[in-house]
Amino acid sequence: MDRTEYAAELHRQGCNCCQAVLLAYQEETGLSEEALMAVGVPFGSGMGRTKGNCGALVGAEMVLGLCTYEGKKMHKDAAALYDAFGEKCGATVCGVLKGLETGVMLCSCEDCIKNGVELVAPFLEK
Repeated sequence: MDRTEYAAELHRQGCNCCQAVLLAYQEETGLSEEALMAVGVPFGSGMGRTKGNCGALVGAEMVLGLCTYEGKKMHKDAAALYDAFGEKCGATVCGVLKGLETGVMLCSCEDCIKNGVELVAPFLEK
C-alpha cells in the first residue's frame, strides 16, 4: 500500500485528517505514533471542529517542519505547500472544502489527506 492509500486507510480507521497525514510520515519524523496522534488531535474538522484550516493541510505543514527544519526560516516552503494544496483542492479551509455554505463539496476528506501526503513529499526530497 502506498503512503497516500495508507493515510486514507488511517482516516477510515478513525484518525482525523491531520493525524492521518502525520502518521503517514511517522518514520521520517522520528516521533512515536502516540506523540503524532496527540499533536494532531486538536486539528480535526478544521482546527478544533471550527471548520477552519484543513487538518490535512495542517498535518502536511507539520510534516514539513518536523522533517526539514534546520534552524532556518521555512516561510517560503510553507507558503508554497499551502498554495499548492489550495490550488489542488480548491480551498484551504475545511468548511469551504466541504461546501458547508454552498452545498458544493470541493474536495473530500480522503482526497485532502491524499493530496496533503502527496504535496509535502517533494519538499522532503530537497
